[in-house]
Amino acid sequence: MSDIFEQDIEESEDDISRLEDADFKAYEEESDEHFVYPKVLYLTRLDYSSEAVYVTVPEKFGDLKKGEHVIIPTRYGKDMALVLGRASHPIGLKPSDIVKVERKAGDEDLERFKELSEKEDEAFKIFKEKVVEHALDMKLVAVHFLLEEQKALFFFSSDNRVDFRELVKDLVSVFKMRIELRQIGVRDESRITGGLGVCGRPYCCHSIRDKLPPVSIKMAKEQNLSLNSTKISGQCGRLLCCLSYEYNWYAEARKKLPNEGLHIHYDGSDFKIIDVNPIKQIVRMLSEDGRLLEIPASRFVKDKGKWFIK
Repeated sequence: MSDIFEQDIEESEDDISRLEDADFKAYEEESDEHFVYPKVLYLTRLDYSSEAVYVTVPEKFGDLKKGEHVIIPTRYGKDMALVLGRASHPIGLKPSDIVKVERKAGDEDLERFKELSEKEDEAFKIFKEKVVEHALDMKLVAVHFLLEEQKALFFFSSDNRVDFRELVKDLVSVFKMRIELRQIGVRDESRITGGLGVCGRPYCCHSIRDKLPPVSIKMAKEQNLSLNSTKISGQCGRLLCCLSYEYNWYAEARKKLPNEGLHIHYDGSDFKIIDVNPIKQIVRMLSEDGRLLEIPASRFVKDKGKWFIK
């Protein structure tokens, strides 16, 4: 029987490159290693976008408990956030990532939040109807009404730039408030909507951390993964976020090992390194006469730029 199902059919690098994040080459870690974050720091989440926000709390409010709601300033205006708990070891934190809690949410805030949530459901339907009327190519992802401001946020995705000026005028006439339309990318859409990945667990961007670094093909290559788009891409159509989790380890481990394709003389024959396994610490070599050897990586040493086997 054919073994086609047991083999990976690899695609060209040009085909795979479309899965990369457009900004991965320009990405730089913006965290300040010298920044000393506050001793009392909490992690909160905005429910409508699944964005994580670090907050500090004035002493007069006391400690926050997991599950409580607080009012905080956001990029769009003051809004309600859910307290996830104390943040003991923040990762990649910048001073600008921290905001101060305005106050704890009261019963009136919670009731208004509930009312606005019901209003959002109705606004979702109206928006979709208006999009059809204006014949626009856009997919509505989420709607949110700010708690303390007369403003409605509409998050949508589209493959093209959309001229929605007339649509905004139409929406303003319906809702009688400020309207903001935000075009988001496929990763942002996955973060907001959530779902299950190929691993069977919730999307990383939705359940673990919303600020994940861009992912590149180099990360897949460094880990000896098959360049098969169906295996290294997520539901969003981009490279799996988890490719970045172990990349640094692989990159450091490979610095101590010879590269694949390297020719080396050993035991009276010329060998070519055909596989390097950083996890098992095994190097496989094939000789000109067809001998296949597996040698522990610890036996390889580099002297004056050349690799030898001791």
